[in-house]
Amino acid sequence: MALSMPSGLRRIHASAGAAKILEMFREDGGVIIEGFFTPEQVANINRDVDPYLAKVKVGTNREGDWIKDFHGENTRRLTNLPTLSRTFREEVLNYELIHELCEAVFRVQSGDYWMCTAQVIEIGPKSKPQELHRDTAEFPGFTKLGPAMDEIQISFFTSLTEFTAENGATRAIPGSHLWPDYEELGTEEMAVPAVMQPGDVLFFTGRLVHGGGENRTSDVWRRGISLAFQASYLTPEECYPLIIPRPIVESMTPLAQKMVAWRSQYSNSSGGLWQSDYDEVGKAIGLKSNVPLPPQ
Repeated sequence: MALSMPSGLRRIHASAGAAKILEMFREDGGVIIEGFFTPEQVANINRDVDPYLAKVKVGTNREGDWIKDFHGENTRRLTNLPTLSRTFREEVLNYELIHELCEAVFRVQSGDYWMCTAQVIEIGPKSKPQELHRDTAEFPGFTKLGPAMDEIQISFFTSLTEFTAENGATRAIPGSHLWPDYEELGTEEMAVPAVMQPGDVLFFTGRLVHGGGENRTSDVWRRGISLAFQASYLTPEECYPLIIPRPIVESMTPLAQKMVAWRSQYSNSSGGLWQSDYDEVGKAIGLKSNVPLPPQ
């Protein structure tokens, strides 16, 4: 298959409205939305997460060369943003333009949607470029459909600092969401950087080929939020973490706990699902196992 070289990521201001943004999004697979968040919102989120990021170690808790490279040896990842940032949970999660875009993308095909991740990613100096990938790789059954698949995941990658070609700006291949073979990931030469100011957003489909950029600087940390929403049918039917009392869960084996969503999942082509800072969620919440229930 002959692949055309993209000319770059197109840009549009948030004030242009959802309809015009969606037109570019559907044509290119990704578009930079300028002025998506205000300088005040960016400053507040940075202030909220600063003390937590200072405690995060670079790299990953996962074993294996592939995931270590994918997560980045000098990259910090901070999850659970709704807990850590009041601005995020009160303003970002209620932001009208986000929901206008999500409604337009998901409502007809899926009926509903919800957030699947909101994590701060800081790419440190002298970091290698991340492997080019499609986010839909986490759902291989859909990915095999290629461009015929439903729109199951979209991202609003938000810049909390300036994104440049030198400091690790996310790069993407516009139009790659339309390639007939989703096993094809293009080449590094085809990937173009999403150069953004704080508060800008790279709005893209999970079907688009993209990856974190190389940070060639000696002292700059590139900080952004990976904010993604997905079709709500990608979830178990029953909400076990909220309906099974914890003492009953702790009386179960680790395997049984995993079956009722009290432990993390590690599928192929994934950095970890249903997790906390890419570590076992059971560990994060201090979950015990095989603890006998008291006599009833």
